[in-house]
Amino acid sequence: QVQLVESGGGLVQAGASLRLACVAPGWIASTHAMAWFRQAPGKEREFVACIATSTYYADSVKGRFAISRDPAKNTVYLQMSSLKPEDTAVYYCAARQSYGGSWSRDSTYAYWGQGTQVTVSS
Repeated sequence: QVQLVESGGGLVQAGASLRLACVAPGWIASTHAMAWFRQAPGKEREFVACIATSTYYADSVKGRFAISRDPAKNTVYLQMSSLKPEDTAVYYCAARQSYGGSWSRDSTYAYWGQGTQVTVSS
């Protein structure tokens, strides 16, 4: 069973920063596109960011969040800055082959982590 393991969530005040990390098996980290999604209570899961040969962001996080990867550590990061209460959600790491349609469609991702909670207080 493929495991993606997220870490770095927590409770912070509005305006603060957090960095999430996702460790993947080496054969995934080196060959797959990696993404972050989030799901707030009572809402559908939504796309946040993706890194493949380029990076892609949801409009709601553009300019505040940055996705990156460290191949030596098989890890993808999501640096979150200027956090807002509406960023509160469970954040999930996901992976897929680089082909396969829109980066923002969660149904195109084959592998998922268990999620990490991010709570931003006002």
